[in-house]
Amino acid sequence: MFIVSTYTAAIIMSIVTMLCWGSWANTQKLAEKSWRFELFYWDYVIGIVLMALVFAFTLGSNGTAGRSFLTDLNQADWQNIGNAFLGGVIFNAANILVVAAIAIAGMSVAFPIGIGIALVLGVLINYLALPQGNAFWLFSGVALVTLAIVFDAFAYRKKAIQVQKVPAKGILLSVIGGILMAMFYRFVASSMITNFEQPQAGLLTPYTAVVIFAIGILISNVLFNTILMKKPVEGEAVSYRDYFSGALKEHLTGVLGGVIWCVGMSFSIIAAGKAGFAISYGLGQGATLIAALWGVFIWKEFKGSQGTHGLITAMFICFVIGLAMIVYAGM
Repeated sequence: MFIVSTYTAAIIMSIVTMLCWGSWANTQKLAEKSWRFELFYWDYVIGIVLMALVFAFTLGSNGTAGRSFLTDLNQADWQNIGNAFLGGVIFNAANILVVAAIAIAGMSVAFPIGIGIALVLGVLINYLALPQGNAFWLFSGVALVTLAIVFDAFAYRKKAIQVQKVPAKGILLSVIGGILMAMFYRFVASSMITNFEQPQAGLLTPYTAVVIFAIGILISNVLFNTILMKKPVEGEAVSYRDYFSGALKEHLTGVLGGVIWCVGMSFSIIAAGKAGFAISYGLGQGATLIAALWGVFIWKEFKGSQGTHGLITAMFICFVIGLAMIVYAGM
């Protein structure tokens, strides 16, 4: 299987993760005018599963190091399979809430709050489970990211007051989704090998772990998204008939979103072999910055808001410095 051999390569892959995790939601923004997010989400999940399988049978099945995908799957302990699967279930619950929050409150709000909380708690959880990297620089970086989230919250509060509308539901969904999002990665990480060159028996390679994780998302989606379709957080109920009546362009947009996200997840897990789970996860969740950039400069979510530019600028500065500290923590 393909493995990362240097810390620099691991950081580059983690940055790609950040770009992917911060950008996939643009596909939802593109589809939302004609396609409800509950329907979009089915295709998004399909995209995740397809991309996980592509990686498993290509990068995960070639090379001289580690174990190939099918060989690894055949030797895996059920407990480790269960942990990766549970990680998918938890992620799916969290992600549905965050996607719902995006639909209500916008990317520049839902991502900094939800994924920002996931970054802070997730780095802490993963570092305590498997300490790797300089704790001072790592948590100093996380502290700056937390400050950036506060700046974003104040900026949005100014905007909300000006338009006389405060979507408390969107903020609440972001918070709950962020807390759950902080937990999923540790379950996937606990199922995985720690020595990528000489994999331990019973544990999963990164590629197998992501496939099982994706299956957990798919199966849990039958329950979670069906409930959401019948009792949506916003708007009227939708049905499976609505899903199958969608145009090919709408379906492909959702699949593309899932593919982009899964590329990020796979790269993050692969990079953890050299960077460690806390640093790899922390950098990936810098997606908050990327999503905020999309929300502010492309989707113009703060257009016309008075007095928010300084807060938004401070948010970006804190994010950039904080992410640089997280990278330095592993050097």
